[in-house]
Amino acid sequence: MAQAPPLGRRLRVLEMIGHLGDFGGAERLALGLATHLPHDRFETWVCAPRGGDADALAALADAGVPFVDLGRRAKLDAHRNRSLVGLLRQQRFDVLHSHMFGSNVWATVFGRLCGVPVLIAHEQTWSYEGSRLRPWIDGHVIGRLATRFVAVSSADAQRMATLEGVPRDKITLIPNAYVPSVSSADTDVRAELGIDPSTPLVVSAVVMRPQKALDVLLAAHARIVTQIPDAHLALAGDGECREQLQVRARELGLESRVHFLGFRRDIDSILRSADVAALSSDFEGTPLFAFECMAARTPLVATGVGGLPDVIENGRTGLLVPRQRPQELADAIVRLLNAPALRERLADEAAAHLDTYRIENITRRFATLYEVLSRKAAGQS
Repeated sequence: MAQAPPLGRRLRVLEMIGHLGDFGGAERLALGLATHLPHDRFETWVCAPRGGDADALAALADAGVPFVDLGRRAKLDAHRNRSLVGLLRQQRFDVLHSHMFGSNVWATVFGRLCGVPVLIAHEQTWSYEGSRLRPWIDGHVIGRLATRFVAVSSADAQRMATLEGVPRDKITLIPNAYVPSVSSADTDVRAELGIDPSTPLVVSAVVMRPQKALDVLLAAHARIVTQIPDAHLALAGDGECREQLQVRARELGLESRVHFLGFRRDIDSILRSADVAALSSDFEGTPLFAFECMAARTPLVATGVGGLPDVIENGRTGLLVPRQRPQELADAIVRLLNAPALRERLADEAAAHLDTYRIENITRRFATLYEVLSRKAAGQS
């Protein structure tokens, strides 16, 4: 039987993620856990096969958390992940907590081979469509080898069990956390864009990939400007869909009303400049953007997909609309742009709701999970 640490000794925990950065829900969560786990109960390390960004590494250094870069820089460098075996055998971690699909595969296989007592795999979300191999690996490799498989939303927990065959007793639901960015700026977006301070402004900040369905948000904005002609839309972020979205904005005659801001680290400041935030995704886990809106006191209109109904109460802490419905998305945004009192009420309620998801509280839940599973691994009650 695997041996858990005796009482009085700190648990040795390794957080593993493909690349460590101060962006993205998974990356921000891994960084937040590593820097917030109590030092008197845990000795925490971080391993990122593809390295990390300077800001994230500086945050680890400030917290005294060791970082291991496996040196993988391309898909053909997968052999470098084999050095994880040496790390696990040398350091004898009590808990290996991996984040996202690739790390989940390597960590559960190598972790089991190396006898790590507790293996926690963590899925942010995916479409659960279009692949036969991915569900099989999740259900029959990761789901069988991991001690627990963490889902970030009730919808994902259900799909992991029914579509992938992950044993239900292996699934633990813990939502994502709000982790403030370690870098920001005091930004006046309207001044940056050269628009009047009173101009109605809608903002979204996402990676520009198909999942985010920004074409739906553009179609919604085309409808918004028929009712509020001076309304502007600012899109922060970059990605594979950016060029086609810019083309679509021109086709809709929105060149002067839609602004592509590119990749930004000052999302909190951008949100504080906005009247309304919008999220048009086809699927989500529990997106960090929703928490950033709560923290900035910017009311959010979002599609009611994935974990969003878990964290947003429609009509109380935000507005939810069906996916792929640009008219309903537009109607909800117009409703808020025309109702300052409603915007303020939703923002206040959402901000009060944020405490549940702050990294300090989510860290407590993972700390308890680590300790309970370690005791079970050692046959302790």
